[in-house]
Amino acid sequence: MEATEKTIKLAVNGGIDFGSKLNARQLLVLAKYLEDDQELELTTFQQLYIEIPESQKDEAIAEFEMAGLSCYPVGSFVKSLRTCNFCKGAEEEGMPVAIELNKRIAGKPVPFTLKPAYTGCPVGCGEPLINDIGIMKVKEGYNLYAGGKSKGQDAAAGTLLFEQLTPDELYQKVDRLIEIYSEYGKKREQMHKFINRVGKEQLMEHLS
Repeated sequence: MEATEKTIKLAVNGGIDFGSKLNARQLLVLAKYLEDDQELELTTFQQLYIEIPESQKDEAIAEFEMAGLSCYPVGSFVKSLRTCNFCKGAEEEGMPVAIELNKRIAGKPVPFTLKPAYTGCPVGCGEPLINDIGIMKVKEGYNLYAGGKSKGQDAAAGTLLFEQLTPDELYQKVDRLIEIYSEYGKKREQMHKFINRVGKEQLMEHLS
């Protein structure tokens, strides 16, 4: 009896943009690695989970990326940036900043799966206030929130840490926030619990 080959789970999406979109070529390359009875799992974070044989990991990732798909690890890592489902325009709503931020943070190891979200205006379609890290573009600046909780009876908006950051300031503050969480967070401690434990005042001292 042959041993079943070990599989691994990958998170994929069509890159950081407004909305969750895949083209025909991307769907076909995903289908190539699916068995007839296998399913793709669509997450609330604009990602698809696909399980592939471990021996085909490098080959699959190369094919996915050639088709314009972005690949991310699954588990205790920073997830790819969730964005608005629709918007007026990439430049006006800061999409280049969102794309750059995602490049800097997605896939970093952290104590527990960390969900960052971005929105290009105060309407908040990307739901930044109820995710672990939230960025909201307000006029020409960027507001940074952390510690939002979307589920449970104690669901709550995140804490506003900074207002009207420039893009470079935003990158620096988010990088530093993830560093602090990685260094001082307990294993499987969610961001909102971490902030409640250390307190906003102490967190801000580390971020300054």
